[in-house]
Amino acid sequence: MHSKRLQERIISHPSPNVGNRPDGCPIDILILHYTGMQSGAAALDRLCDPASSVSSHYLIEEDGRIFQLVDEDKRAWHAGVGCWQESRDVNSHSIGIEIVNPGHEFGYRPFPDIQIQSVIDLTQDILTRHAIPADRIIAHSDMAPDRKEDPGELFPWQLLAENGIGLWPGCNGVPAIPSNVIDAPATPDDFHALLAAIGYGPATNEEDGTKRTIAFQRHWRQNDISGQVDNECHAIAKVLASAIAS
Repeated sequence: MHSKRLQERIISHPSPNVGNRPDGCPIDILILHYTGMQSGAAALDRLCDPASSVSSHYLIEEDGRIFQLVDEDKRAWHAGVGCWQESRDVNSHSIGIEIVNPGHEFGYRPFPDIQIQSVIDLTQDILTRHAIPADRIIAHSDMAPDRKEDPGELFPWQLLAENGIGLWPGCNGVPAIPSNVIDAPATPDDFHALLAAIGYGPATNEEDGTKRTIAFQRHWRQNDISGQVDNECHAIAKVLASAIAS
């Protein structure tokens, strides 16, 4: 149940696009999305339109309002095809939060502070009810790097980690990146093995590998999302994989 203060800020707006989770299926993944539409109202309408066959558990407007569309114990239709770590049916395992932003197609822009505060408050509250490991709090693009970009390179993952949400070097038990990084470039094979250890699905060809690298960069190395594997990417991936394994 939501804390009383948070409950007062949540607006019930049920979506018909909902199903049951499989019996005994744990809720152990949290996926953050952006809406990628021209307005929050349009996104809310689509998430509640039976013809769209999409939904999420929550939608957070740019002004910080939180809409609950699907009860947490139900299966929303937000993730689509993809995987994370051992999970292939991500919808059944996850809670999805849609964050209003026009996205890369309609004028991607920074997320307002008041909106991000609602993301933090809601997520912290969800974590009091569900045992979701930090390494399973992910971007939509992490689980579906071949087809998704959201919530993108402007999303403040480091700030969330500083508030106890997700993984980031130097936060939540993850070692900081060594000051000397690494002197010699890591091989792409080394880097992609680390991506697999973090949770990214397999790359079947060079293009898939580049998309996985870009998804990693959108989350954990946001100042350069070229898809090129460099020393900094390797160093970040190494500390993340080490923290997950420990």
